[in-house]
Amino acid sequence: MIRNGRGAAGGAEQPGPGGRRAVRVWCDGCYDMVHYGHSNQLRQARAMGDYLIVGVHTDEEIAKHKGPPVFTQEERYKMVQAIKWVDEVVPAAPYVTTLETLDKYNCDFCVHGNDITLTVDGRDTYEEVKQAGRYRECKRTQGVSTTDLVGRMLLVTKAHHSSQEMSSEYREYADSFGKCPGGRNPWTGVSQFLQTSQKIIQFASGKEPQPGETVIYVAGAFDLFHIGHVDFLEKVHRLAERPYIIAGLHFDQEVNHYKGKNYPIMNLHERTLSVLACRYVSEVVIGAPYAVTAELLSHFKVDLVCHGKTEIIPDRDGSDPYQEPKRRGIFRQIDSGSNLTTDLIVQRIITNRLEYEARNQKKEAKELAFLEAARQQAAQPLGERDGDF
Repeated sequence: MIRNGRGAAGGAEQPGPGGRRAVRVWCDGCYDMVHYGHSNQLRQARAMGDYLIVGVHTDEEIAKHKGPPVFTQEERYKMVQAIKWVDEVVPAAPYVTTLETLDKYNCDFCVHGNDITLTVDGRDTYEEVKQAGRYRECKRTQGVSTTDLVGRMLLVTKAHHSSQEMSSEYREYADSFGKCPGGRNPWTGVSQFLQTSQKIIQFASGKEPQPGETVIYVAGAFDLFHIGHVDFLEKVHRLAERPYIIAGLHFDQEVNHYKGKNYPIMNLHERTLSVLACRYVSEVVIGAPYAVTAELLSHFKVDLVCHGKTEIIPDRDGSDPYQEPKRRGIFRQIDSGSNLTTDLIVQRIITNRLEYEARNQKKEAKELAFLEAARQQAAQPLGERDGDF
């Protein structure tokens, strides 16, 4: 059991409003390749109560019911810990959610998105808690899923970042890769997410720097927000007693210029929500300039500028993008201790491509079978349905 407390500093569980007993909420899942859709689910779940506990399944359980995960269980535990709405993480949570689990952690109910989660034999993993009335549903975030992100990574092309004609390889994948019998194709390689100002407000803290806080600026792509980013931001957060971290996110075209291929995998709006969901980040600059200028430093009253140990690529004119903070003596390079990068994640996917294809095809087949069984059940006369007496 890993307790986070509210905010990066941690803390004990607080009573509910008016001194009543805190409402404890349970969520569970694989949380593989954690993205803003996962964060939005946990944000909604936390809003339903006072204390959020998140159970994360082991690699073995995921492989048994779904297929191989992209990230290890330790990586997945840490990613969930970094989401600011999570109060506590339970490692090795059972794949099927039972009343026994809810009672063990003194949870009033569990929350899940409005999608289907099935066991290896096609049963609803939330069947027991649904029947007991201890299940709540939240809205699934449209336009993103682990399946979708894997598909984007397998499309190693820069067509969706330029006006060039799509390559024949891109067309072949977009037309047929992962297409199920119903004609739905999650492997488009292009984000279907539609950003709104309301969503940003929901994710943002809304807090400005306070007197005595140290304003720290970091910048980058923060693509496929992952453990390497979390480790870096955690190290930066420890640099000050009262840190206020501002993350500058570069435009998609800028990232594509210095990364190439089909980077960024996530567009600027998606990357913004992913970073805002991190408990170590206070504010995000959407579309930050590549060079950290004197104007930027003055505008945000920056005390310290940090960068990881990755290569600093010169600006388009060949200059050092960090020359101004270096001149002021407020630049520091931070070793996160992690060697995980977006490139390495993509390599994991490509190396295990056939396994991930099979995993997602298997998932789609189970969902179709489950929906057909539910349709047939609903079409039967009441007295003939399973469980009717």
